[in-house]
Amino acid sequence: MRFVQLSDLHIGGLFKQDAFDIMVNEINDELKPDVIIISGDLTDDGLIFQFEQARSEIKKLKCNNLIIFPGNHDYRHTGYLLFKKFFPIAGSDGPKVYEYKNEDNNYQTVVLTTIGTAIPDRDEGEVGHRQNLLLNNILKKYDNNYQHNNDNRQIYKIVAMHHHLIAIPDTGYTNVVGISDAGDVLRTCLKNNVDLVICGHKHRPWLWNLGTMKIAYAGTACSWRYRGVFEDTYNIIDIREDNKIDIDIKIVGGNRIPLSQVVNTYEPEDRNME
Repeated sequence: MRFVQLSDLHIGGLFKQDAFDIMVNEINDELKPDVIIISGDLTDDGLIFQFEQARSEIKKLKCNNLIIFPGNHDYRHTGYLLFKKFFPIAGSDGPKVYEYKNEDNNYQTVVLTTIGTAIPDRDEGEVGHRQNLLLNNILKKYDNNYQHNNDNRQIYKIVAMHHHLIAIPDTGYTNVVGISDAGDVLRTCLKNNVDLVICGHKHRPWLWNLGTMKIAYAGTACSWRYRGVFEDTYNIIDIREDNKIDIDIKIVGGNRIPLSQVVNTYEPEDRNME
């Protein structure tokens, strides 16, 4: 089963139309994912003409399962009202649960839960006590003994959000404006055996391993808002037949490499303190 995660399109003044069009062709013609996730910041300023363009551009993607949720840039300038008009299902409040079944491989089931983190006119994110409780209740009911139509299934739990759950090296002030209640959300994910958390917001591909749980970050897919990695990128998540999860970074118009390679080859910036 294949998932593609796009993030931080930033349609507006810093949007790269050529990169977006190349990415669309790669996804439609080569990758052909089962699910596409667009993890926030579709627009740069939350303005109506940017939402109009975002809706038009996203229609180019050929996939029956498209998951979209907002980022902090989408909620600027009363964009939190506009988002719900242009993407009504994605813009509604509270966690949303999606189930995807792979009948060809030992009855694999992926349970993907999205949670909203954007706050109107603020860069930092928050999940909130109520939403965290709902997330906990959703995740609790799914485990590897979960019966789906009387079939025993291998369950994979994925939680998707816009803001980062744990900071990334060398990303400056954005380490501060993550999720204010990240510790509560992290505890909920860990105690419910979540396999993968996916985030955007940071504009830098990265991967943390916390025991059996991974946290994968996507870079900016088609804008000039680079941070750390100065190319347009998106993530490919494959749940393999041997029940392992591969997470790759795809450079738009370029190579596909394991996301872990970005982490393993990272060297801290040498700053001259003199």
